[in-house]
Amino acid sequence: MANSRGPHTIEPDVLASGGQAVSAAEAVVGVEAVVLSIPLNRLPQIAPLIIGVPADSVVIDTSNYYPARDGRIEAIDAGQVESLWVTGQLGRPVAKAWNAIGSDSFANKGKPAGSPDRIAIPVAADSERDREPAMALVEDTGFDAFYAGTLAESWRQQPGAPCYCTDLTREQMPAALAAAQAARLPKRRDLAVAAIQERVGDATTNPDADYGVRLNRVLFM
Repeated sequence: MANSRGPHTIEPDVLASGGQAVSAAEAVVGVEAVVLSIPLNRLPQIAPLIIGVPADSVVIDTSNYYPARDGRIEAIDAGQVESLWVTGQLGRPVAKAWNAIGSDSFANKGKPAGSPDRIAIPVAADSERDREPAMALVEDTGFDAFYAGTLAESWRQQPGAPCYCTDLTREQMPAALAAAQAARLPKRRDLAVAAIQERVGDATTNPDADYGVRLNRVLFM
């Protein structure tokens, strides 16, 4: 486990499952998988580290694009699919996973495989080599992994889409992915952000989890 501030700043509860606090450079040495959960505008700084990741390892991106926070990312503003922009910045393919679930649901709603109403998480990837490890890891975190298609189609799991932070099951996921409309995503995303900011009073505080899921279902589905 690594962050931008150094291993000494990683809290013990983050490592409760057996992780080890290391530097960012150490975190990518000899690994089978790298999970990136960072602001998109920091990816160019991380790219030199990713060059050293073994070619047969999978890099999984969990990020989402919000223009107000990442205004420097002009390529995405021009209409490029976010995950394809990420592959260009890193110089290698990625899988897309865990971006379409809220932090509270991720922390508290995982269930064993086969449980009723287990939440599904969409996974996008261009190859089996990237897809299979990503889906296996999603399953290990307590959620049903659902293959959502290629990276070019991964806009269907981005903010504003029907499957984004709406806590859907595996059975509900296909219809939600099919119903996504690219032209409508930005406006729906921005409406959700505005509603949350109005409720909590700032741009950094998260609302209570149930409110977030209910709001997204009303706006996105």
